[in-house]
Amino acid sequence: MKYQLDKSSHSVFSLQYHLVQCVKYKKDVFDNNEIVDFLKQKIHEISIRFDVKVLNIECDKDHFHMIFKGKPKLDIPKYINTIKTITSREIKRKFPKVKKKLWKEAFWSRSYFLATTGQVTLDVLKKYVENQGK
Repeated sequence: MKYQLDKSSHSVFSLQYHLVQCVKYKKDVFDNNEIVDFLKQKIHEISIRFDVKVLNIECDKDHFHMIFKGKPKLDIPKYINTIKTITSREIKRKFPKVKKKLWKEAFWSRSYFLATTGQVTLDVLKKYVENQGK
């Protein structure tokens, strides 16, 4: 199996993540393609500043899923917080009607789901590590 690896001057890595971020109280904010497209655009702009490659973003009415690649130096909490801060402010500014759907103008839930994704399953990786001593 051939891996798709990224490289820097002193490391080789494959760091991919799955992020799910919900609107606070699961309010249906993303019911308009213009808002969804704006969200995606803003996330792409922020990601460039953090040297992150967005592989995919999809929205449901009250949350979004994103798959992204980062480098080992990526400060993930800062990256996610920046996405939440900027998208909240900019969406409310550009689409003021969204504020009526929110509770006390809080846009994003404080919590989020984040998981690493891999190019092999955990079972395959465990077997590989187990066989290293043999």
